[in-house]
Amino acid sequence: MNEIMWKIERLDCAPTQGTLANVVNVVHWRCNGVEGDHAGTCYGSVGLDAPDASFVAFDDLTEAAVLTWVKAKLGDEVARIEASVAAQIAASKAPTVTYPPLPWVV
Repeated sequence: MNEIMWKIERLDCAPTQGTLANVVNVVHWRCNGVEGDHAGTCYGSVGLDAPDASFVAFDDLTEAAVLTWVKAKLGDEVARIEASVAAQIAASKAPTVTYPPLPWVV
């Protein structure tokens, strides 16, 4: 069974925005999948809307909260990303192209 894991790779911040500091405006994420020795990955980023009354100070952010924002922005794309990672794992198990060593190199 595939294990799918989402991870935040980087946060792009505006140093100041009005009276707020370190305002996250872009989140870079990665979705990884692993099954035994086989793996797949997908990387991307999403822009965030301007902060509102629910603004969370940078030092109070958690990866889980930021992942919630990312998945909300991605919407239906989350399922397609996870399916792509699963397809990479499946392709790794049954490759259509192999790269054997050159027969004249020993």
